[in-house]
Amino acid sequence: MKTFSLLTIVPTILAIGLIFTEANLAQTPNIEINRNLQPDPLILNGKSGGSVKSNCGNITTAPNQIIQVKESLPYLRLTVESQGKPTLLIDGPGGKFCVQPDSYSGGKPELSGYWQAGIYSLHVGDLSGQQYNYILSISQQKK
Repeated sequence: MKTFSLLTIVPTILAIGLIFTEANLAQTPNIEINRNLQPDPLILNGKSGGSVKSNCGNITTAPNQIIQVKESLPYLRLTVESQGKPTLLIDGPGGKFCVQPDSYSGGKPELSGYWQAGIYSLHVGDLSGQQYNYILSISQQKK
């Protein structure tokens, strides 16, 4: 009978897990943002929601978008539109932020202001538990 040591099995399992995580991130669209955003607004499309329940609605395990802010920007605005009840979970250098729809934004989650340079993972969730097509608008223009 063959026996395996935990010292050989655990590193193998961890390595396999890292490969699958990197594969998921490799499939996520990566957008670079700099001071001269073109076009402005930059419009991205996708499907909101997912099977993972979070404090920011149902999301997917992998981010919907990854944006890399190449240099700190004095102003950047992200807005999500969808037929459902969309949310926007942003995980970046300054922490993790959940933006939910409200009457002030017309039901469109929006985050604007100063953005420091770095990589941001964006999850477009949904509070209704459904999945809907969404439009994510990224702009340097103030309303």
